[in-house]
Amino acid sequence: MAVKSREATRDKILPIAWEDIPWWAVILGIVGITIGWSVLTSEAYLKVLRFVIEGVKLTLQVTIISYIIGLIVGLIFGLMRVSDNPILYAASTLYVEVMRGIPLLVIILYMGYVITPMLRDSTNGRVDLQGMPSAILGMAVCYGAYMAEVYRGGIESIEHGQMEAARSLGMSYMQAMRHVILPQAIRRILPPLGNDFISMLKDSSLIAVIALPDLLQMGRLYVSRTFRAFEGYNTVALLYLVMTLILSLIVRIVERKVAIE
Repeated sequence: MAVKSREATRDKILPIAWEDIPWWAVILGIVGITIGWSVLTSEAYLKVLRFVIEGVKLTLQVTIISYIIGLIVGLIFGLMRVSDNPILYAASTLYVEVMRGIPLLVIILYMGYVITPMLRDSTNGRVDLQGMPSAILGMAVCYGAYMAEVYRGGIESIEHGQMEAARSLGMSYMQAMRHVILPQAIRRILPPLGNDFISMLKDSSLIAVIALPDLLQMGRLYVSRTFRAFEGYNTVALLYLVMTLILSLIVRIVERKVAIE
């Protein structure tokens, strides 16, 4: 009895076992606090932060807008991928295979230096996607193909009997997909969709090739002006790491909120 009472007291004092502690997060937090304190107390790093802060805003803006458009594009082509219509299936398969077979950097360059000038010339300047619109469309079109496959996998993971049951209740195909299949599929595909969001944030650095003043481009400009590459690229890497860690935390919170018991 005494041994049990001591174990119960110990459990109350230490509610979390040592093996349950996320040591990677503890170590990362300690390192992050140390580096953050060094950056905030260094005038050289503060100069870099003040110079690249506008690039951080543009990076987040491009990433969020591209992700929202990519979600819509991916949903449309994901539904086409599971359609019984051979034309819709063939068109969506062609889009997915082509976009997944071309690097994102090439798509951004093509959108910025081929599609944008062609549209501007053919419409006498009425349609001009130069700058941020071309970068957003390039990233959304590329990631939309990957998201389409995520949606397809989620939809096909739902038992076929649920669609049959919904149709037997008088629902149309689209009603059954909207009210029965998609709500369950989205819960299952939240982790890969969250990973796509984080990957898109990191890949947004590629828009620097079309001269957009994102975080990476502003960091490169600072280095070219001051020749302080150590502080410049350290700050850029640290800011990307902070943004991805925050997004990872948000994605995990959302996953726990909508998780099925």
